[in-house]
Amino acid sequence: MKIVLNGETTEIRAETLSDLLAECEFPGRVATAVNEEFVPAPLRNGHRLKDGDRVEVLAPMQGG
Repeated sequence: MKIVLNGETTEIRAETLSDLLAECEFPGRVATAVNEEFVPAPLRNGHRLKDGDRVEVLAPMQGG
């Protein structure tokens, strides 16, 4: 299916948000939102993705 991941159209096989994070190899702790709604980590396994969803994945950055 096609989704928009961090602003870029992407073809994925994942069916859930959790699967997407694994498929795209996002590191450790991240924040996620689907269609501009925050999805907490405990709900990612059950959050099914649909064609056209807009997904944002944000990782904390260090520096200063």
